[in-house]
Amino acid sequence: MRLLSINVSKPKPISHEGKIIYTGIFKEPVSGTVMLREMNIDGDGQGDLKVHGGTYKAIYGYPIEHYTHWQQELGRDDLSYGQFGENLTVKGMLEDEVHIGDIFQIGHTVKLQITQPRVPCFKLGHKMGSAEFPKIFLKSKRVGFYFRVLEEGEITAQDDIERIELSSYPMSVTNILSLRYFDTNNQTDIKKAIKQPALSPSWKKDFNRLLNL
Repeated sequence: MRLLSINVSKPKPISHEGKIIYTGIFKEPVSGTVMLREMNIDGDGQGDLKVHGGTYKAIYGYPIEHYTHWQQELGRDDLSYGQFGENLTVKGMLEDEVHIGDIFQIGHTVKLQITQPRVPCFKLGHKMGSAEFPKIFLKSKRVGFYFRVLEEGEITAQDDIERIELSSYPMSVTNILSLRYFDTNNQTDIKKAIKQPALSPSWKKDFNRLLNL
């Protein structure tokens, strides 16, 4: 596994439904060594902290392997690192191969733990020039995942990524996403998902709602 690109952006204004809002989705690659902190990467920011950022969505990772799919699906050849709003463009970390609770080390010190899948909002549609794209993105299950930061440190593009701890109750990112949006009547597995220690509180709340608890 490898870190291919580190992407950041300060919040920028966009027009949506007649209003000006701010979004950090316009990520651009940065070179050199960058400090990854508990809540963010230096130079990065979120426009709406009510739904973005925080402990369980501090860092967003997206697999480079999906870029080819989207190039073909959308008929585009202009997709570049950070295209989907990810902080980290990674290789070898597909959603059906990594699990909620897995812990990864990047470089010498940084340790990250997967906490939930990414669910796209209208801002991704704005970035991609298609209001329908968030629905297509979610349906594809090529959504990437969020990390919480266990240990801060410096990272550099092309750093190796090592899985140093496998979840004690391995359920893949794809599995968790499917239970929330596509397999919502699977109460047996939803009950297992709720017991995932590393799963973000907001997703546990959603699963409890599906169980009517």
